[in-house]
Parts: sequence; C-alpha cells; structure tokens
Amino acid sequence: MNRRTLIKQMGIAGAAMLLPGRLQAFSAGGERMMKGPFQPTWSSLEQFRTPGWFRDAKFGIWAHWGPQCQPESGDWYARHMYMEGHRQYNIHLKKYGHPSGFGFKDVIHEWKAESWDPDALVALYKRAGARYFIALANHHDNLDLYDSKYQPAWNSVQVGPKKDLMSGWVKAARKQGLHFGVSVHAAHAWSWMETAQRADKQGPYAGIPYDGKRTKKEGKGTWWDGLNPQDLYAQDHALSENSYDNGMIHRQWNWGNGVCPPSSAYCEKFYNRTVDLINSYDPDLVYFDDTALPLWPVSDAGLRIAAHFYNRSLKTRKSLEVVINGKILDEQQRKCMVWDIERGQSNNIEPLPWQTDTCIGDWHYDREIFERKGYKSAKMVIQMLVDIVSKNGNLLLNIPIRGNGTIDAEERKIVEEIGQWMSVNGDSIYGTRPWKVFGEGPSLESAAPLNAQGFNEGKGRPYTAADIRFVTKGDTLYATVMEWPEDGKLLIKSLAAGSLHYPGTISKVSLPGVALKFSRSPDGLEVTLPLQSGFPSYAVPLQIN
Repeated sequence: MNRRTLIKQMGIAGAAMLLPGRLQAFSAGGERMMKGPFQPTWSSLEQFRTPGWFRDAKFGIWAHWGPQCQPESGDWYARHMYMEGHRQYNIHLKKYGHPSGFGFKDVIHEWKAESWDPDALVALYKRAGARYFIALANHHDNLDLYDSKYQPAWNSVQVGPKKDLMSGWVKAARKQGLHFGVSVHAAHAWSWMETAQRADKQGPYAGIPYDGKRTKKEGKGTWWDGLNPQDLYAQDHALSENSYDNGMIHRQWNWGNGVCPPSSAYCEKFYNRTVDLINSYDPDLVYFDDTALPLWPVSDAGLRIAAHFYNRSLKTRKSLEVVINGKILDEQQRKCMVWDIERGQSNNIEPLPWQTDTCIGDWHYDREIFERKGYKSAKMVIQMLVDIVSKNGNLLLNIPIRGNGTIDAEERKIVEEIGQWMSVNGDSIYGTRPWKVFGEGPSLESAAPLNAQGFNEGKGRPYTAADIRFVTKGDTLYATVMEWPEDGKLLIKSLAAGSLHYPGTISKVSLPGVALKFSRSPDGLEVTLPLQSGFPSYAVPLQIN
C-alpha cells in the first residue's frame, strides 16, 4: 500500500499525522535523537551496512518471555483472552475467572518469575552454539520488561516480578561474550488490545464490559490502587473499523485498512520508551515486530529511533556495529536494516544479509505443546540453520520460557543436542559466505513462496540424502548433506568434472578428522562415507579443498 492510498483510507486524522510540522512537534520534551550522518528518512538510512559480527554469527537464541507466559497457554494470550469462545478465553475463565473482573493487568500481578536464572540460561545457550542472544523488552501487551522511564508504573520493576529483566539478561549475555539484542513489539498495543474493550455477547456475563476501559479511579481498594490501566491497555480511543473481525488485526498491521489512527502522544511515548531502552541497555541489535519500522507510515517515530540507534553507535563505538531487524521490507528498506522473515526462509541466495526468526514451539510458552511432545526437533533446527546460512541468512531461535523463568526438560534436551552438533560442525556455519549456488536436490523443486512476514516454514518436502547445501570459508567449500545416505554413497552434481561452479581440481574431501574416498566424473563428485558411528545422521558437512 502506498502513502497516498493510506492517507485516503485513514482520512483527515491519519493524514495530518504525516505532515512534517506535526511530526517534528512530536519530539519536543522527550528523548533527543542522537545527531550524526543518519537522518530519519529512508534515503538516509540506506547508508546502513550490516556489521561483520552479525554476518559471522549465523545463530542466535531468543527469550520471547513476558507475562503472557504466566498462564502457559500460548502466544497472543493477552488479546485472545478477551475473545469470547476462543481457546484462551475458555482457559482464562477456568483458571482466573471472567475478564470483566480479572483482566490481563491481573495476570501481570500473578507473574513473579520466581525461578528465573539468566546466567544459567544464557550459559546453556552459549553451549548450544549461539553467538548472539535476544531478550523480549516488551510485547503487544505493552508492559515494559525493564526499568522504564516512560512507562513508569507498568514495567517489570514496579509490577509482576519486581525485577529489571533487561538488566539481568544483558549482564548474563555480556558475561558469556555474546552479542545482546532486544525485541520491541509494543507499537501495536493500540489496536492489538482492542479486544479488551469488548463484552460477552451471550451467557451470564452478556453485556458486561471487559476491563479494557478501566481507569485509575476504579482501582481504589484493589492491588492496582493508584495505577491507571489505560497507561497499559492504551484503549482510551474508538475501535478500529471491523475490530470485531478477529483477523482484521493482520490486515491493519501496516496502520492502514481502517485502523483507528494512534494519537501523537501514543507515538511519541513509544519513541521515548524505545530510545530510553537503547540508551540504558546499549543493545547490539533491536528487533521490531512491525511492517518496516514501528508506526510507519502514520508516524516517523520508527525512522527517528533508527537514526538515533545508528548515530549512537558511530559516536559510542566509533563505527556502525548495530543491527535493526524489520519485516515485509521493500527493496529500499532492505538496504536500511536487516530483513527478518518470520517462521520461514528465503528460497534464494539474498544479496544482503537477512534473518529467519522461528520457535521450537509457540512464541509464548504453551504447556500443551510440551505435553504432546510437539516441539521442533534438534534435527529440524539444524537443517533449517544449514539451509538459511547457505542463502546468506542467520537463524534466530526462540526457546519458550515458562512463567516461572525456567525451560522444561524437553526443551533442554533439544538445546543440548543442538549444542552437540554445533560443537563438532560449527566451522561449517560460523563466518561462512554463500557459494555460487546454495544447494541441490529434490527439496528445491518444492520450495513454498513467502507469505506476508514469511510463514513458508515446513511447507516443502522433507530433506533427503540428495539434498545438499553449500557455503564457503576462505579456500574451503562446505557441502552439507541433509541426511546420511543409507548406502554411504553420495553424488554431488554441482561438483561434476568440468563444472562451471568449480572448474579447479579437488584434492581432498573430509569429515572432521576423517579423509574420505572420492572420485569426480561428468555426473558429479562421488564420495564414500565411513560407517556412521560417531557422526550425526543429519546435516553432515563435507569439507572440500
């Protein structure tokens, strides 16, 4: 959708927000944007270049953890608990009571994170091979998980755990020598939490409003006495068009299609919260769960945050050493930050570095997935990583955390198995670059197209022993075989005698510590593997020189 179309759809109120004078007025009295060569325009942000540390790291782990993990009932709980008849609404009724009396603010009050040990978790993730670690700084539920200057009442220091979670995470990451990032999702609280304005349409509570419109004066004598729920829910506004269409939130994610325009005060508060987060915790990466940048195109808040973040790096680090992740980017925007694909991956070698973010289960912890053993296996994760890296990408993997701050036994097994593979085969991942082609095999014929943010994960054929992915590091070519062949024989067609991809001679083919027998013919490079004992049955990286 272009800017002119969006203005027409949003009407005069939305269009006014795009006027330069109005936008400039937003920044008065809050956090100052760091001055430097980056200006809050797309053309200026094109100066961005992906830092080497991110290109070399390849693998990060994410703690997508906040108060929505407390019910242990999955992602988007704070929205779905206000949707009559939804699975999470029914869970909420049974566990807590009706959302007119026990709303999401009260779920936050229940959340204590009593067993959280950031040092132990991040040390585990380091052993799993992660080179960077990302922590959730806020979600669409709008609670800041740090000592927030601009969300002073509704943050994890003042309510819930009564802890500065960002401080604990960043100290643990730095202790392990990992790059540290934050994920920021709160820009969409305005429309995402609109379900809290509803009421049941049937049953004994029909017509009784949920707690989404509660105000400070109604809290007398309660645990939230003195707090204003509107500072959390941000629902002192009209509903968006078709708000009762539960799927409309996805079509309005770009702040179009009839969404209620966010106020200037809301946009500026988001800007101040995010700049304060950056200044206070000095992250190496900021992940935004937005189309392009937060609040674009109804506000330039996201552009100003990006310019500040980049200029701040130039001033404090003497070079551009930070990364922003954004979704659904056009060609210009992909030059301004690192493109992130949610639960999916590119089908080609991308000219610029990019990232897949995915999860072994649901984004927020769901006990049912654990009980039915529904997590992604370590094998699935490693095969995804190998494919993504062959196309110039990184993998950011969420390991869901329980409300109490721990991971469950099945998750720990998966993380440990990932670490076992990475400890032996990490040289085929870290610091590599794409080859002339990313791979060969039958999986290429069934690649599913991207949809919106991504969402093509798991839609292709399962990998076979004929599926191979390539990367280079220096003079070495790595050819990773996705499955161990039953007969121990491989044929790599891209490396056939006379191949334009590899016209030189091949003098050695090896696995870690083992030289392999091979021959080269017009059909391909034929390799004989040893007995499988001691080697993984999947993602077997051959080193070719």
